[in-house]
Amino acid sequence: MTFKKQILQGIPTKLPSKKSYPKDANRAPKRKDILSLVEKQLAIKNALRYFPKDWHKELSIEFANELNEFGRIYMYRFKPNYKIFARDISEYPAKTQQAAAIMLMIQNNLNPDVAQHPEELITYGGNGAVFQNWAQYLLVMQYLAEMTDEQTLHLYSGHPMGLFPSSKNAPRVVVTNGMVIPNYSKPNDWEKMNALGVSQYGQMTAGSFMYIGPQGIVHGTTITVMNAFRKILKKDENPNGKIFLTAGLGGMSGAQPKAGNIAGCITICAEVNPKAATKRYEQGWVDVLIDDIDVLVERTLKAQQNNEVVSIAFIGNIIDVWERFDKENIFIHIGSDQTSLHIPWTGGYYPANLSYEESNVLIRENPELFKEKVQVSLRRHAKSINNHTKKGTYFFDYGNAFLLEASRAGANVMAENNIDFKYPSYVQDILGPMCFDYGFGPFRWVCASGKTEDLDKTDEIAANVLQEIMENSPKEIQLQMQDNITWIKNAKDNKMVVGSQARILYADAEGRVKIATAFNNAIEKGEIGAVILGRDHHDVSGTDSPFRETSNIYDGSKFTADMAIHNVIGDSFRGATWVSIHNGGGVGWGEVINGGFGMLLDGTKEAEEKLKNMLFYDVNNGIARRSWARNDEAIFAIKREMERTPNLKITLPNLVEENLLKELF
Repeated sequence: MTFKKQILQGIPTKLPSKKSYPKDANRAPKRKDILSLVEKQLAIKNALRYFPKDWHKELSIEFANELNEFGRIYMYRFKPNYKIFARDISEYPAKTQQAAAIMLMIQNNLNPDVAQHPEELITYGGNGAVFQNWAQYLLVMQYLAEMTDEQTLHLYSGHPMGLFPSSKNAPRVVVTNGMVIPNYSKPNDWEKMNALGVSQYGQMTAGSFMYIGPQGIVHGTTITVMNAFRKILKKDENPNGKIFLTAGLGGMSGAQPKAGNIAGCITICAEVNPKAATKRYEQGWVDVLIDDIDVLVERTLKAQQNNEVVSIAFIGNIIDVWERFDKENIFIHIGSDQTSLHIPWTGGYYPANLSYEESNVLIRENPELFKEKVQVSLRRHAKSINNHTKKGTYFFDYGNAFLLEASRAGANVMAENNIDFKYPSYVQDILGPMCFDYGFGPFRWVCASGKTEDLDKTDEIAANVLQEIMENSPKEIQLQMQDNITWIKNAKDNKMVVGSQARILYADAEGRVKIATAFNNAIEKGEIGAVILGRDHHDVSGTDSPFRETSNIYDGSKFTADMAIHNVIGDSFRGATWVSIHNGGGVGWGEVINGGFGMLLDGTKEAEEKLKNMLFYDVNNGIARRSWARNDEAIFAIKREMERTPNLKITLPNLVEENLLKELF
């Protein structure tokens, strides 16, 4: 069967042969054996809903084995035989180009070059899933192929509930992931519901089909690392030969060494999974691969002496590096951590003194002992970081719940008030006041033709637009503008593309609208093919996350999620091609609500109207909320926007003198 016919078929009419997993696959961690006997039977019953009755006997045995072995039912037998990657949009069978764009992005998320655990439909973060199983994938692709531009596909945590009549202006797909009742939103609740096949963890851009490989976070990490060095270095100093120490080379965290190279420092990134570290090395995202800590020490000293710009992947535990560098008195200028501590008990963080393989066995066979060892390691980890910060190291939490889980383990990471952490999150210190409050965030696009020349043209267009905007920008945002112009001009040389022909840069509402309009005009003229717009959920208004995206909100509202909910609803009726809202992402299930969108530009006037309306709201919704929280930069930004946009009326805060409050109680 041709590729198009396989898509149109959906679930095969004939039961396919059972498959064996590829020997070199980077398999997802085995999940907890958390279901009771009755619940396991229910999980099988739930899974068999997708298939005709005469297959049930054979599949029930197979699915029970999957559940026992992996803790999940992935239905691997039904993985299609064709290669999964982002094809030219014209290669997808579809009645509407909008649906074809979504198919393209789904396949990009599951491309083995992009996805962390592609056999299990997991894109990044250890558990960030596009779908729960391969049956869902087959059905969704079939629905998208059949869809008209007056239908909307509704997805419940990967499950296609069906095509519903709508309108041409409605989103083609509405995605929810993990949206469970709040009192049932703890990690074990998620483990149980995911094992039952009724909910999934979509992370941020995994379950919303907008992940573009590690490039998506390289830019934000570059800005973070650059500004971290700006905070600690003298004006005449540069980061050459200075150390950035961190951990994690999986899906998102794999961007760190590349970002360090662009920022111009020595990056040392520890990773316990040899396959993940080797993959990043082979992809060219890290310069040097080392598995011996003595060799690491020697290579680091050499890099310092020569003022090198180099990235080093260490296959081993990050705790060993912190402790050994302390003993050797190797000064770490900036430090962080990007292991997946949103899932600390299921492979997101690995304890010291155990191999990767030993840990994976323990996760499955003795989860309580594994949890105990993780917490012991977190206390050691934090203690060593504290030793370094006393020497002058600038440490920041990079948002994957390191300080949160360290505090829960009893580590010494709390401030004197025993409420706040002693170290800031990178949003509190850097991205919040310098970017998000001004409206700058991770705007991204994908060239649907798959042509490198189209990407080159969009890079040129974006750079020219930003240069024009910068000439009339206020001094408050000049640094952001220049950083992003430099970024986009060098993006091709930095070899950012993995998977689709995609690009990312930080832009405010003005920048996003003008860049997108210029793209749409170029499409209309036939200069480039269609373009798919999106963004990371880690943005100005997409995410309510009290320990990350909204950690610099100080009016008591950082634990509310109104902003993210309004974001996705507001985008949906302003022209988004698809929208998504998730419980969990980045910092963990029950810890965050985040929303995203995708939008197809096809060169039409309708697309231009939609992009202007939706992109404007998508950013300014967040600036308005941040200004109401009394953030000075956001107040400046929203006042400036109201001057430019008479139709925008935002409730502004009246500021209160602190002295007035001191004697009241």
